Amino acid sequence: MARKSIIQGSAKASRRRERKKASEIQARRKREFLYRGLTMEELKELSFDEVLELLPSRARRTYIRGLNSEQEKVYEALRTSEEVVRTHRRDLPIVPEFVGKTVAVYNGKEFKEFEIKPEMIGCFLGEFVVNRKTPQHSGPGVGATRSSKFMPLK
Repeated sequence: MARKSIIQGSAKASRRRERKKASEIQARRKREFLYRGLTMEELKELSFDEVLELLPSRARRTYIRGLNSEQEKVYEALRTSEEVVRTHRRDLPIVPEFVGKTVAVYNGKEFKEFEIKPEMIGCFLGEFVVNRKTPQHSGPGVGATRSSKFMPLK
């Protein structure tokens, strides 16, 4: 009888094993994306006017006032095209129709390519391409500080 309890362990040890098993990290399920309480499938089924109601005010106002001819071209290209759409237009709001498309936006020097994800809905294309370069300072020049007067010039 004593030998059997050694092999199986005490009740306290079995409870400890159960707690340890329960506390192990389990594989996390990927959470489904929701935009204002709606899934991507529900967003794609909505009419354009219903989608506009969900967008932030700045993006909604852009579409309500009407797109200019250049924005209209990019909008149509993003809706219909399957390949990468290259554009200089950074001021076009992202709508659910664009999700999954690849866009190359000009940053002033080159085209930066990115894929539109559901989290980007309501933002503008230009927000995802940085167009400012951080300054790279070198050491001080001659005459910039008092100590630099005494540096030998070769």
